[in-house]
Amino acid sequence: MNVVIAFIAGALLVAAAFPLFSRLKARIRSARSQANLEDNQVTTVSQVLHLAMQGSPTAVTVVDRQGEIILSNTRAHEMAIVHNRTLNPEVLENVHRVGEDREAREIELSVPKRRTGNRVTQVRALIKPLTLVDDRYLIVYGTDESEYVRMENARRDFVANVSHELKTPVGGMSLLAEALLDSPEDVEHVEYFGTKLLDESHRMGEMITELISLSKLQGAEALPEMAPVSVDDVVQEAIGRNQFTAEGAGINLTVGAPSGVQVNGDRALLVTALSNLISNAINYSPKAKPVSVSQRVAGDVVHIRVTDRGLGIAPEDQQRVFERFYRVDKARSRATGGTGLGLAIVKHVVANHGGNVKLWSRLGTGSTFTLELPIYRPEAELHTDNLPAKRGGGMRRKDTAI
Repeated sequence: MNVVIAFIAGALLVAAAFPLFSRLKARIRSARSQANLEDNQVTTVSQVLHLAMQGSPTAVTVVDRQGEIILSNTRAHEMAIVHNRTLNPEVLENVHRVGEDREAREIELSVPKRRTGNRVTQVRALIKPLTLVDDRYLIVYGTDESEYVRMENARRDFVANVSHELKTPVGGMSLLAEALLDSPEDVEHVEYFGTKLLDESHRMGEMITELISLSKLQGAEALPEMAPVSVDDVVQEAIGRNQFTAEGAGINLTVGAPSGVQVNGDRALLVTALSNLISNAINYSPKAKPVSVSQRVAGDVVHIRVTDRGLGIAPEDQQRVFERFYRVDKARSRATGGTGLGLAIVKHVVANHGGNVKLWSRLGTGSTFTLELPIYRPEAELHTDNLPAKRGGGMRRKDTAI
């Protein structure tokens, strides 16, 4: 009996003490969390400088006179000022010159495209002594000039191409109008030349519309605001735009499995680019030959392929098909109402989305155009637990990508 009473008393004691233990555990957990939060607060100048360089849109690299990297931020790597812990050779050469005469220098750098998604193509680098008092260190500032160079190139050659290409339809319309005026009473004559004149005017209107679109993409206007876009929706809409034309040509459009991914971009422009590729495949495919659209995810990039079973493109033409107004088969292009701008629009849409467009083709087999676009990944939030530890100290000789 005494054992039973002792057991019941012990159970009651444990039950009474359980809420106290729970509250104590919660207080300990809260105290630890508060301590971690306090440890991660920005409390030193070193932490402020670290975060300032980390978020800077300008590339910053500190080197010594021999070109050994002491400090660099992420933008310095994106702009190819620093690559694999070594300084860009052109930058290094000017670092030595600035180290000798202490005169600041500016240089222009062309950035090779190492991966899909990197839009930096042109960089202006300023190299100068870190301080005039101590000549042991130099600093390299880099700014992204890609947009400015893109706009200047567009202004320089766009007008020349347009003026040359518009001469043909304008001249044709003039001749057709003269032919109509020669025999206004001949109904058959008027109907024939009137139809030709109408077709030519429609072709010219389409060309002007595409020229306006291309001018926007090449820098006449600011690029559109980007937003997450479903790749599957883009494919379906582009297929829908070309379904009627495909059926009229007796061509079956096939679609592969959906990818389920998103890209950061402008939906209307992406649909236009893919629609142009599909339309091109239909126009240059023999009757009853299928055209397929497929998707494949490779790491952080989605590949959208448009494949036809047409005549193919000769190797010497493959490098030029994305040029404005370039036509592999001029007679076929005129017969289908082509303007020679469709693939140029594709190229610039993809470039403005940080992607690539590639072509595989073999004569007698067909062609495959592939759009490579970076997949949209929501950016991870920056946590303060990545702050440098609270400690003093001078500059260390180490390549630190901030």
